[in-house]
Amino acid sequence: MPSKRVLIVGGVAGGASCAARLRRLDERAEICIFERGGDVSFANCGLPYYVGGAIADRRQLLVSTPERFRNLFEIEVRTRHVVQRIDRDSRTITVRNLATGESSSERYDALVLSTGATPIRPPLPGIDLPGVFTLRDLNDVDQIHTWLEHREPSQAVIVGGGYIGLEMVENLRRRGLSVTLIEMTDQVMPPMDREMVAPAHEELERHGIDLRVGSAVAAFEPGPGDTITAVTQRGERFSAGIVILAAGVKPDVQLAHAAGLEIGPTGGIRVDEQMRTNDPAIFAVGDAVEARDFVTGLPALLPLAGPANRQGRIAADVICGRNAHYRGTQGTAVVGVFDLTLAMTGATEKSLRRAGIPFEKSYTHTFHHASYYPGAERIHLKLLFAPESGRLLGAQAVGRQGVEWRIDVIAMAIQNRATVFDLEEAELCYAPQYGAAKDAVNIGGFVAANALRGDVRLGHWSQWKEREAAGDPPVTLDVRPPKDVAANAIPGTIRIPLSELRARLDELPRDREIWVHCTVGQTSYNAVRLLAQHGFNVRNLSGGIASYGMES
Repeated sequence: MPSKRVLIVGGVAGGASCAARLRRLDERAEICIFERGGDVSFANCGLPYYVGGAIADRRQLLVSTPERFRNLFEIEVRTRHVVQRIDRDSRTITVRNLATGESSSERYDALVLSTGATPIRPPLPGIDLPGVFTLRDLNDVDQIHTWLEHREPSQAVIVGGGYIGLEMVENLRRRGLSVTLIEMTDQVMPPMDREMVAPAHEELERHGIDLRVGSAVAAFEPGPGDTITAVTQRGERFSAGIVILAAGVKPDVQLAHAAGLEIGPTGGIRVDEQMRTNDPAIFAVGDAVEARDFVTGLPALLPLAGPANRQGRIAADVICGRNAHYRGTQGTAVVGVFDLTLAMTGATEKSLRRAGIPFEKSYTHTFHHASYYPGAERIHLKLLFAPESGRLLGAQAVGRQGVEWRIDVIAMAIQNRATVFDLEEAELCYAPQYGAAKDAVNIGGFVAANALRGDVRLGHWSQWKEREAAGDPPVTLDVRPPKDVAANAIPGTIRIPLSELRARLDELPRDREIWVHCTVGQTSYNAVRLLAQHGFNVRNLSGGIASYGMES
């Protein structure tokens, strides 16, 4: 006899992971997944790369099939079945078979909602025109693929510069289309801090993308032939043969809301640390739930595949009687922009400001492997940390090589509530072609820890520019060698190379604070230590000219 009957609404990451984990923990449980689409578990993160041709065979996107669930796990999967209603009193759901139109009632001991998120489709004029697509599942990608193959458009408009938007930009460009990217905020990748995506703006333009930030679409109009015209609120008009809406997603909570389950302030299903809703027999996982931000402790919507998988496992453990708890989501994520990689984990500067959490920050620009080994590329790394304890709060990085695994290291450190002092001591792999004896992670820790110990006071170009705009710029000292100054000098800056500094101290004011910079912040750190010991009031401009360029 089955020990319990567990019904799961929705597959993909959270639901499918929950089902497989349930079977491994309970051989007698009766498990059934209801999926409204035709596929129970597919790689939705791979959809843009199928459009672009990097994934040539559509079958590679199928992570698992109903047959595999049945044969390996004895789990029943009913695709093209929509759950229409939850009756909490009788612990039943009403299910409609889309193929036959018939409805049935199904009993549960435990119910898991993995309803996911739906693409945002703002109510704009013309949004339902042929050729305007969203991208959520295999049905969407099939429609896009067919349109591209049969219509052969030469121009595309992408609305939204987040993960899907950037991936679709890259993949449509690689198919040979001219691409316009329209993003309503002043940057791509809105979750990241603006200065950290500046290299991505340059990379997009380098690949011929018409990037329009700070611009919102107001309407779509039919154009000549099969074209569509995207009209912005500024009155700009962009013609395209295909439009991809990638303006974000919202939790699919209709079923939960109708059943009287609590919806949190962010719009996701409210769950506890064991993924339970306010009904103890009903769990929710994945993009539909409101998670707790691991760093800030605040409710958050973070629709990512990794957290969805972990939440599914937690729900399965709890259903099977284990005392499992979900730690929270810290938003570890990565995206490729042509030859560039952007990655992040934990809180950002803007999320910490919104939460009212005090922080300090540092910037480093370190080579991804030994600088003397051919092919060394800089990793631009931003650390956010608590000003007293040095506890790591977040990190963002951008570069061409080795970015994602540095963020992975820091993500694990954040999970363990580590500090910048722990990054100093991190023992990481080293060989010239892989890293350096002082890795980028270590260097980030050194800079932050030096500031907390009082060895150096950091200044930031954002602060410098605020003072410049107010007519009170600090005294700025450039300690680079003359050959490095010519290309990007700051007007009005005192220029004394570090090698000459001790002999020219009388050229510097002792009654004003001096902000010192170099190319990336290392030479200027040496200068700051020298000047501080000679009685000067000094700060090191974190990240040097490299950071200045990113904040311009």
